[in-house]
Amino acid sequence: MPTPAPSRPERWTLDAADAALATLHIPPDAARERSFEIGCAMTVRLPADSRDAWHRMSVQANGSQQWSRQIATSNPGSFDGLDYRFRRTVPVGESLRITVAVDCRGAQRRSLVIEADEA
Repeated sequence: MPTPAPSRPERWTLDAADAALATLHIPPDAARERSFEIGCAMTVRLPADSRDAWHRMSVQANGSQQWSRQIATSNPGSFDGLDYRFRRTVPVGESLRITVAVDCRGAQRRSLVIEADEA
């Protein structure tokens, strides 16, 4: 019996623009376990006259909290942001759902991106 050709590594991405919440859903694979390197990134724009601004990002994987952080927003008149990377193994027959929530005060949401690359 011939050996099946290896499949190409999966790449999933979601560009949610300036949304406050985004969910990337990776469907199950019935034949193999997969491991993903996941990157979540958000940026905010800080008006030059803003004071005491902050921004926050929270990341969940299949409903379980992975990471959360709130920091003071820097760079008046420009951009600031947060990013988080982690690895997640997905068992055979299971899906993966990455949810990212962002919030800010004194700044404006600019971008929210979730990427998952099979390792």
